[in-house]
Amino acid sequence: MKMKNLKIFVLMTGLLISSAMKSQVSVNVNIGSPPQWGPVGYSETRYYYLPDVEAYYDVHTSMFIYFGDGVWLHRGFLPNRYRDYDLYSGYKVVMTDYHGHEPYIHFKDYKRKYAKGYRGGSQKTIGSHPGKGNSNKKMSSKSPSNNNGNQGNDKNIRNSNDKGNSQGNNKNGKSDHGHGGGKGKKK
Repeated sequence: MKMKNLKIFVLMTGLLISSAMKSQVSVNVNIGSPPQWGPVGYSETRYYYLPDVEAYYDVHTSMFIYFGDGVWLHRGFLPNRYRDYDLYSGYKVVMTDYHGHEPYIHFKDYKRKYAKGYRGGSQKTIGSHPGKGNSNKKMSSKSPSNNNGNQGNDKNIRNSNDKGNSQGNNKNGKSDHGHGGGKGKKK
């Protein structure tokens, strides 16, 4: 009788572990997927540098990384001053040569090499630009980048905890000043 109970226990444990592993695999498949506005052909790249907004995007965490309040912030949205920034049209510098956790350690070099308005070669986005050839009528007309969940800018309309919004803005809503390139801490 003991041997039968042991076999059942081993079988049940094996099924439980197998089920847990399948769940883990299916959960991890969607984590770290490039955003629809990301450039085609770089599915293994972790970071993009966005010269127009002097920010980074971390594909693995779906977070924007930008300088504010004296530190590098990790947020699911860009600062409010960039709420109308079009992530589909903006150029993305694909950081194929960086594999760490703090892409901003070379910020001064990136800022100099890829100034605001920088356009390298032609880029095609993974997904279609909302509102261009797309019949979805529920989309916001002012900010196409808002239509991609956590990977857009719509959260900062509801979530105005970005204290740097009023600093250095010009009439286009873009920052007039640069940032330091030192290491910062996550907030």
